[in-house]
Amino acid sequence: MKKHIPNTITCCNLISGCIATYFAFKGEYSTALTFIVVGAIFDFFDGFAARLLKVSSPIGKELDSLADVITFGFAPAALVFSTLSSYFMAGSGDLLVYVPYLAFLIAAFSALRLAKFNLDERQTMGFIGLPTPANALFWATFIVTLPASLSAEPWLLYALIVGIFISCYLLVSEIPMFALKFKSFAWKENELRYVFILLSAVLIVILGLAAFVVIIPFYIIVSVINNKFSKQ
Repeated sequence: MKKHIPNTITCCNLISGCIATYFAFKGEYSTALTFIVVGAIFDFFDGFAARLLKVSSPIGKELDSLADVITFGFAPAALVFSTLSSYFMAGSGDLLVYVPYLAFLIAAFSALRLAKFNLDERQTMGFIGLPTPANALFWATFIVTLPASLSAEPWLLYALIVGIFISCYLLVSEIPMFALKFKSFAWKENELRYVFILLSAVLIVILGLAAFVVIIPFYIIVSVINNKFSKQ
């Protein structure tokens, strides 16, 4: 019985992603964000449960990636698509009506990133490239914090489009990024993780879920700096 517990939690992650996608297409972005966060919580606990119960399996690993493609790939892509389409498909002509479809590059590159992760033996205690949950949380919170009318701030539309390409690059990049995985709870071995968690918690208390708009870029910058100093 216990061998089914991690996979059940993973399926809850997948279902959360499906619900998030549904609300994203309906334009209910805050609800979509909520279910992406719920999916991220399930994503954390499925691996935790598998290790705790010692029931890790190849099918669990594959199922986890499939669930992540939905929750952290397709759902954020749907949020970006819905946001762009509300502007470009409302009064645009010619080729501009196809601009929103660029959002689905996020889903494609998320799938590619997860496929690489399953085969890359270097990513046991860290990541190579931006993790899909981090990318999804950034996009979901960014969309939620956008002004109601993008036509009043047209530069944000271009920022969205440029951001799509940047995030796709980061997902499959060779940039090492630290993971919040602990071999022990000693301060010396986890100083960076503890400081990052503490600062993130402070930002969440102050800004709520919108804090992830700041936390994810901060995570990338800290990872780059940490990698540079660790090589010296």
